[in-house]
Amino acid sequence: MILRLLDQAENDLVEGFRFYEAQQPGLGAYFLDNLYGDIESLHLYAGIHRKVWKRYHRLLSARFPFAVFYTVAGNEVFVHAIIDCRRNPAWVRNQLRCR
Repeated sequence: MILRLLDQAENDLVEGFRFYEAQQPGLGAYFLDNLYGDIESLHLYAGIHRKVWKRYHRLLSARFPFAVFYTVAGNEVFVHAIIDCRRNPAWVRNQLRCR
């Protein structure tokens, strides 16, 4: 599988990094390490996660309350969003609708 992390998903990671780094120095780096590890797992497990809205699969992070929303097309995985699960579900759907 080929992983494609779209620009908006990268922006989500930067936003999460900034939030956790503001909580405690070094926590932002730990956040990124964990989320990138979760994303890398899609090389093996892409497509097995439940579709939660239209065409989007959702991978829940192992360590942080974040979800990775992705689609699969052929042998490519497109990561569209990495969103905090504590957000209002209507807000999450709106974000996915725009991506």
